[in-house]
Amino acid sequence: MLKVGFIGAGSMGSLLITSLIRYGALQPEQVYISTRTPERAKQLLLQYPEIRLCERNSDLASQVQLLFLCVKPGEFKTVIDDIADALASEHMIVSITSPVQISHLESALPCKIAKIIPSLTNQTGGGATLCMYGSRIKEKDRLLLESLLSCISRPIQVLESHTRITSDFSSCGPAFLGYFLEKWITAAIELTGADRPSLNRLAGEMLLGTGKLLTEEGFTPEQLQKRIAVPGGITAQALSLFEERLDGLFHELITTTHDKYEEELEKLGTVFGTALNRPRY
Repeated sequence: MLKVGFIGAGSMGSLLITSLIRYGALQPEQVYISTRTPERAKQLLLQYPEIRLCERNSDLASQVQLLFLCVKPGEFKTVIDDIADALASEHMIVSITSPVQISHLESALPCKIAKIIPSLTNQTGGGATLCMYGSRIKEKDRLLLESLLSCISRPIQVLESHTRITSDFSSCGPAFLGYFLEKWITAAIELTGADRPSLNRLAGEMLLGTGKLLTEEGFTPEQLQKRIAVPGGITAQALSLFEERLDGLFHELITTTHDKYEEELEKLGTVFGTALNRPRY
């Protein structure tokens, strides 16, 4: 039986654990966790008493074949130092922390290295999980990881150099859309008196249907606009307003997320003693 470990049970770590169990990818008794936050562990164990709680990261690492590292960038070096001696070449480590580079981990650990970027949408069994693989990963390793992830998402392999821009869409995107919808709904309430629960539901159904048009019906975003916006009509008028008011905004959005990502990369380069040559975007 495959034994799968999770170091860190914060927001995304807990989401991965509960989603993989809920959608049948793992049984609770296959899951081993180690966390600095007792309350998180308590919540998971109340929900799934069969989960194994390990007091030390090294104890966990020695008992599992597949290990997810779900910790913040600044905690990575400490965790790696804890587990390095417990790992062998057959182990597979999967980082979910986007600024931590595969080269960082391959230089510090003797095992197979992969990186994934999950999304809050995986909680529904949907959305994408971004997948990147190190030089030691074999086809059977990739298939094992993606078979688990396919239960909660659509695994999509991307270049590590595109981690940030692809994450903007798969992981940050729901927050960006949530912000847009919240502002739109609030304005609608203020101007028309419509009630928030109804508009929230309409917005959710609209997003769900739009996603299916893009993923199942083969529409592109441009085709959706052309299909709905009749020349001279209401939708076309509103799109013209967006074009005028949002000019340049999305370039600034990408620059903002990448600048923050670059800061994290520089910090990690110092910690791991590496300098990375990479394209800006």
